[in-house]
Amino acid sequence: MVEASSMSVVSLISNATIVVQLVMALLILASLTSWYMIVGRYRVLGRAHKAGRAFEEKFWSSDDLASLYTQSRKDPNPDSGTEAIFRAGFQEFVRLSKSTKGAGAVMDGSQRAMRVALQREHTRLTKHLPFLATVGSTSPYVGLFGTVWGIMNSFMALANVKQATLSVVAPGIAEALIATAIGLFAAIPAVMAYNRFSAQSDALLTENEMFAEEFSSVLHRQAHGREA
Repeated sequence: MVEASSMSVVSLISNATIVVQLVMALLILASLTSWYMIVGRYRVLGRAHKAGRAFEEKFWSSDDLASLYTQSRKDPNPDSGTEAIFRAGFQEFVRLSKSTKGAGAVMDGSQRAMRVALQREHTRLTKHLPFLATVGSTSPYVGLFGTVWGIMNSFMALANVKQATLSVVAPGIAEALIATAIGLFAAIPAVMAYNRFSAQSDALLTENEMFAEEFSSVLHRQAHGREA
């Protein structure tokens, strides 16, 4: 145990019990991993927002969906969910139009293809969010476990001294409380990032769903126009 006169954060951590040190190491690892994912999600969602808006402008300004599809296939943008939905829907629309006479069957197939693309985009945008939620919800309790363990050892150590003073138990309690501090340090950014990224991904997915509905209307007019 560290002497009260020589207490510092580094000395408290280095002299903590093995259980408390393992708890601290786990929390630091979780914090570093969550920060890596936070930076990655920030970039992915930012690119997805810009790419989606850019493709929608290109889509509504284009008079020829076939040429837009050809261009999209030659130079696809992996960050754009709307572009992926467009490619999936239009590819299935063209394929079924060549082999199926009924407009209803063509539209059903195109809409299924777009739903699959939407689900893939949902998986891409929400990747790593469950991990951030787990770190945010469990880190304080993991830190609390380390704190309880450290305080328990501090009071058990009182049995080996003749005179119980604050200087005897203070270092043990201090090193135990560091575990709680590290747990909060890991949890707070993870919770904030999870809430922000969840809202952003929900907004992007809503935009993608709206685009899919609007694109379905365009394909519906083309399919029934061919029948007429």
